[in-house]
Amino acid sequence: MKLAKHQLGFLLYGFIFWLPVAIVILVCVYIFGDLEHYGHVFLTLFVPDRFVYTGLGIVFWLVIFFLTGVLLKATSVGDFFASVPFVGTFFRRGGEIITIDTLANMTPCLFLYSPTCPSYGWILSEEKVRLNTEKADFGLVNVYYPNVPTILTGQVYSVRKETVIKLGNPSREIIDVLLYGLRRPEDIQYIPWEDETEEEFKERAKRFGLHQAPIKIQQ
Repeated sequence: MKLAKHQLGFLLYGFIFWLPVAIVILVCVYIFGDLEHYGHVFLTLFVPDRFVYTGLGIVFWLVIFFLTGVLLKATSVGDFFASVPFVGTFFRRGGEIITIDTLANMTPCLFLYSPTCPSYGWILSEEKVRLNTEKADFGLVNVYYPNVPTILTGQVYSVRKETVIKLGNPSREIIDVLLYGLRRPEDIQYIPWEDETEEEFKERAKRFGLHQAPIKIQQ
């Protein structure tokens, strides 16, 4: 029974791998087939059919996509679309796009999404706070909170620094946890902030269920 269950696991893993591959292939065949057809029809309006060879329909659309990209990125047309509510999100210039490689080079963390619910995220930056002309006794941390299962889409929250725990785990392990826990690290490693004493860390970590000394970080 145990052997059959083990072999079934191999079958399931193979199915999970090939299912999205098959879906991508079918979608690509469908999309490129339509692009070729409509591109061919459009070209025959200007060129005799015997000169419109197979594949030119795709080439026609690739040229259209390229020229449209140049128009939107290098001219004021892109600025116009960027100012349109909602639609402008897709045409904004500058900034950084979140990718798996970006996340791999960011520091993962736990932050208090609510007083009783710590959530995984990644630290984007730290912000100093001033009250009029005086420096506040707290700081803010900009945290990227990913949507599951896409991971690469999410929200940015600005939260108080004391409600964020940095993690010593590689980002890859945290991504695995977020993907419905298909793979899990042996443990979650809490680490203190650079300017935080051991006593401050112990006290703050109680919010996250930790009641032990912090991990010693080798400088």
